[in-house]
Amino acid sequence: MITVSIQQVTQIIGANQIFEQITAEVKKGDRIGLIGRNGTGKSTLLQLLAKKTEPAKGRITWKKNSSVGLLLQNPIKEQETTVEGLLTEVFTDLNLLKGEMERLESLMAKEANVEKLTKLIEKYGDMQESFQERGGYEIDARIRRVMSGLQIEELATKCWKHLSGGERTKVGLAQLLLQAPDLLLLDEPTNHLDIQAIEWLTDFIRNYTGTVMIVSHDRYFLDDTVTKVWELDQGELNTYATNYTNYVKEREERLLQEFQQYQDQQKKIKKMKETIKRLKEWANQANPPNDGLHRRAKSMQKALDKMTRLKRPIMEHKRMQIDFKMQDRSGKDVIRLEGVSKSVQDKMLFQHVNMHVRFQERVAIIGENGTGKSTLLQIIVGKIAADAGERQLGSRLSIGYLSQHMLEMEGKRTVIDEFREHVPIEEGEARNILAQFLFYGAKVFQTTENLSGGEKTRLRLAQLMYQNHNILILDEPTNHLDIESKEMLEEALEQFGGTIIAVSHDRYFLDRLFPITYVLENKQLERFEGNYSYARKRWLHNGI
Repeated sequence: MITVSIQQVTQIIGANQIFEQITAEVKKGDRIGLIGRNGTGKSTLLQLLAKKTEPAKGRITWKKNSSVGLLLQNPIKEQETTVEGLLTEVFTDLNLLKGEMERLESLMAKEANVEKLTKLIEKYGDMQESFQERGGYEIDARIRRVMSGLQIEELATKCWKHLSGGERTKVGLAQLLLQAPDLLLLDEPTNHLDIQAIEWLTDFIRNYTGTVMIVSHDRYFLDDTVTKVWELDQGELNTYATNYTNYVKEREERLLQEFQQYQDQQKKIKKMKETIKRLKEWANQANPPNDGLHRRAKSMQKALDKMTRLKRPIMEHKRMQIDFKMQDRSGKDVIRLEGVSKSVQDKMLFQHVNMHVRFQERVAIIGENGTGKSTLLQIIVGKIAADAGERQLGSRLSIGYLSQHMLEMEGKRTVIDEFREHVPIEEGEARNILAQFLFYGAKVFQTTENLSGGEKTRLRLAQLMYQNHNILILDEPTNHLDIESKEMLEEALEQFGGTIIAVSHDRYFLDRLFPITYVLENKQLERFEGNYSYARKRWLHNGI
C-alpha cells in the first residue's frame, strides 16, 4: 500500500533549483534512509513530505487520513511548560477522555436512581473500552519508556526555556515517537544522542509499525535501521532496495555502468557527426550536387538532434583535501593521568581515574552523555584543572585540539581572518588552502558565527592541518560532517604519524580508527585493548 506518492516534483528556493522532476513512492512499512551531500536538498524533501511547504512543480499525494510527523531541530513550545507537560500534551485527547471518565465515576457514586445509573454505567463502559483500545492505560508507561530510552528522565520537571538546543531536540524526538504517526520523518535524529540512546532508538525504529524516513550521516545507524536508500545527487533521486553498506557497492556499479553508457553514446555522436560532414562534402563535390546525399545527411542530423543526451556522471565530487603532517615527533610517553578527579557544580564527574597514552596510539573515550568525557579532554589539553590527581605531559608535545562546540573560534571574524589568526600566511595562499576545504569565493568573507556546524568543523580541521601538531585531541570531530567528508577525515587520520585521542559517538569512526578504547562510566575510567565493538561487548558483560 502506497503511503506517499511523489510525481515529477521540482523544488526551487530563491534562485536555486534544489532538485528537478523527482518521482518515487513510499510504501507502508518502508524504512528509508535519505542520503546525499550537504546542500543536496534532503531537509527540503522532508519539509515537502511533512506538508510544511509546497513543491514548485509536480505533485505529492498522501494516503487518505494518514498522519505525518517531522522531527524539528529546534521545536517551538510554550516557554513555561515542563518537559513532562510537553510529553503529556501528546495524549491530550486521551487525557480529556480520562477526565470525562472520572467525572462519570463521581456521578455514578452519587446516583441513586437505578435507571439513570444504568445509563451512566453504559456510557462509562463505552468510554472505558475506547480508552483501553487507544492505549489510555499505557500512557504513563509509554512516556517513561521513551524518556528512559532517550535519557531525558532528569529533564522531567525542567522548563522548556531552560533547555539547551540538544535537550530540545531530544524532547522533540520523544514527542514525535510518542505521537507514532503513520509516516515518521527524522532529520539527523542521532545528533545529541550518546551511543546507548542511539542503540535504543535503533531498536525502536526496527519495531515501529508505521513508515520511517531518516536523514542521517551515521553509517552504523543507517545499516541497522533502513531497508531502502534514497540518494539525492545533482538534483536527481536514485533509489536502492538495500541498506547503506550495499548501497555503496550498488552505487559504484551504477556509476560505472552509466559512465560506460555515456562514453558509448559520445562515440556514437562523434561517428554520426563525422558521417554527416562526409555526406555533405561528397554531395557538394558531385557535379551536379547530389541531392540524395544531402537528404541522407539531413535525415541523420534530425536523428542526432532528437537524441536524448546522457549526462556525464560525476564519478568524484569536490572533496576536502586533508593531510595531517607533524613537524616533530613527541617523546614515547605522551600523556599520563594518575588519580585524577573532577566535579562540576557539586556533581562528581569522575574520580581517581588513570590514563596512559603513548606515541602514535589511537585512543577513543566513550560513555554516556554527562559522564565528563569532554571535561576529561579539557583537563588533558590544560583548558581546565583537575580537582585532584596529577597530569603529566610528555616531551616535545604540540597539541591540536578540536572542541565539540568550536568555542575556540571568534564568531565576529571572517573565515579567512579566523584561519590566518591560527595560520599566519598571506591572503592568497590562505584562500587556496580554504578552497581545499570547500570555502570558495565570497564564502571566505562570511563571519564564522554564520557558518553551519559542518562548515565550522571543516574550518577548524584546515587550521589543525597547517599547524603540524604531533598529537590531535578531537571532541566529536565527525559531528555535522556528511558521510563523504567523514570518510576523507578518516583516511587522513589513518595516515597521520602522530598520536590521536578522540571522544565520539560515531561507532563506524570508532571501529575504523581506534584500537584502544577507554569507557567512562560510574565515575570510573576503564581501558580496553580493542575497538568500540569489542569494548562494548566487554563493557556490557562486565556490567561496569
